[in-house]
Amino acid sequence: MAQLAVLGKMLVRRRVLDTSEEENRFARCLSTLDLIALGVGATLGAGVYVLAGEVAREKAGPAIVLSFLIAALSSVLAGLCYAEFGARVPKTGSAYLYSYVTVGEIWAFITGWNLILSYVIGTASVARAWSSTFDNLVEQKISTFFNNSMAIPDTGGVLAQYPDLFALILILLLTGLLAFGVSESALVNKIFTGINLVVLGFVIISGFVKGDIANWNLTLENIKNNRSPLVPEGIDFGTGGFAPFGFSGILSGAATCFYAFVGFDCIATTSEEAKNPQRSIPIGIVASLLICFVAYFGVSAALTLMMPYYILDTKSPLPEAFKYVQWDPARYIVAVGSLCALSTSLLGSMFPMPRVIFAMAEDGLLFRFLSRMHKKTKTPVLATIVSGVVAALMAFLFDLDALVDLMSIGTLLAYTLVAVCVLILRYQPGSLSSSAHKMELERLTDKKTITDGDSGDEHGQTLEKMPLKGTFSARVLLLPNSQLPTKISGLIVYATTAVTCVFFTLLCIVLALWGDNVVEGQPVWVTVVVTLVVLSSICVLVIWRQPQSNEAITFKVPLLPVLPLVSIFVNIYLMMQLDGRTWIRFTVWMVIGFLIYFAYGIRNSSSAEKRSPRNSEPILQGKKPIYSGDDSNAAAIVTLSPQSDDFKGGAKQRKA
Repeated sequence: MAQLAVLGKMLVRRRVLDTSEEENRFARCLSTLDLIALGVGATLGAGVYVLAGEVAREKAGPAIVLSFLIAALSSVLAGLCYAEFGARVPKTGSAYLYSYVTVGEIWAFITGWNLILSYVIGTASVARAWSSTFDNLVEQKISTFFNNSMAIPDTGGVLAQYPDLFALILILLLTGLLAFGVSESALVNKIFTGINLVVLGFVIISGFVKGDIANWNLTLENIKNNRSPLVPEGIDFGTGGFAPFGFSGILSGAATCFYAFVGFDCIATTSEEAKNPQRSIPIGIVASLLICFVAYFGVSAALTLMMPYYILDTKSPLPEAFKYVQWDPARYIVAVGSLCALSTSLLGSMFPMPRVIFAMAEDGLLFRFLSRMHKKTKTPVLATIVSGVVAALMAFLFDLDALVDLMSIGTLLAYTLVAVCVLILRYQPGSLSSSAHKMELERLTDKKTITDGDSGDEHGQTLEKMPLKGTFSARVLLLPNSQLPTKISGLIVYATTAVTCVFFTLLCIVLALWGDNVVEGQPVWVTVVVTLVVLSSICVLVIWRQPQSNEAITFKVPLLPVLPLVSIFVNIYLMMQLDGRTWIRFTVWMVIGFLIYFAYGIRNSSSAEKRSPRNSEPILQGKKPIYSGDDSNAAAIVTLSPQSDDFKGGAKQRKA
């Protein structure tokens, strides 16, 4: 039992930040505009040129604009959580680091390991899409040549039909660009993103000029009588009107459109390369999501105005739409925009990948040689090269269609854990920074006004009100004893959040597997759903009643605890929609990861080597106004209030 207890503490030990370090390993050269361009480029990929046609024709009709609105609102919930952590944690590592400083090492490893998988598959799949798009422009000459000269025998969908040399070279070129320097990569990204936005602006304006509002009000009779072009046979085109597939079609479209907003999280990996990360990262995330929503909304509206939704081409909707309105040359403009969008999306997938690997390697959870930095370019050069080569080989040889859903699990899991971390941290006492208690003591002792007995200090007064120890009772679940977070209230929120996630997972499993039975009103499944909803609501009420931290940071998620909890539920629900084969592949990937962690990472972790409360501590260990530091320091901050004789004497002696 003692060994299990030790192992349990090792799994949940947290990394404690020291934000007082002046040395920065990366080059701080990225402005807010650079971060916005990075987020827009990574998010606004080729999907804007393809996705709108597929969703409008098969799921939502002209109401696709509402699908994108719902998807954008769901994505903003995750974006706000990332924005708050960007303000709290100005360090490289994104969701991996956020999990490490909040819920412990094992969850951090799971998050980082799946982020790596998501970025590798995303990079390889986008590179193949770039190659395919260019191949279409040259009338399939590239694919024809490789199929004739280098065809790969059928392997049951594991390997591609032919090795994609074009995708291999493209990834290696961008790997070299990223290794060369961040500012050069950011400049290339801004150029391509600018071209992409100009093309999308042309598409939107053209759609409103050449569009016909009647295409949003088609009746069933109009569709059946339409003979120019002919209505395709065997296609369910709904009932006509603005929402031909009803509200369920809008929601189904929103679930698909949600993935169109994936990519903004790459901004969170730039914390040590942004000039002012605590300001730039929140602005970059929110602004990039807003720009992407306007682009998706405008393109989908223009597309469905130019052409009846039921005859849209699902593979290349925009060129066909311009052909329909007799603007054939516009297809070349669209092709340029599509290649630029794919280029920025590829860069957006490759940029965060080595930084997550670097952060994990520096903490000892992955092999430490991957954390080596280039002295001149200040980039994680080995992590960049290794990750680029792996992604290039995957793009070169493998058929990635079956693996794309694995990207979704990694991304949604990261979104979920970031929302959980925000929820937990906002109800904990103190600060994440290991140097916070030092800074607070300096602030208390340096101000001359504090030496005057009647001046006081707000923080000192609040710390006096905050008990170091408390006792748990059922009453404090709804009627806490303090107006500020304590150890007890923090543990209540931590435990209740974990229970809520379990209830959400069970509810999402029931809705995913037996949703039709619930809709039909079968008593057993309705009872199960109602019970889980009631239990979840009780947990939400308990969290809501606990006192929140009043720590001042540059950005905070509003409407706690509702927004993070809604984000958690949406992410879990989308994960439960993935098929069984995807979960089997996910399990295999996690087994490989756990072998690495338990054979190497758990022993070589920086937290295990240092074994100091200044560098690591078991999760929620003890009640401290400041997360880090020892109990004596915490007690010192509380007792040295402006009204304390010891404080006054110390201050006067220092002044003398």
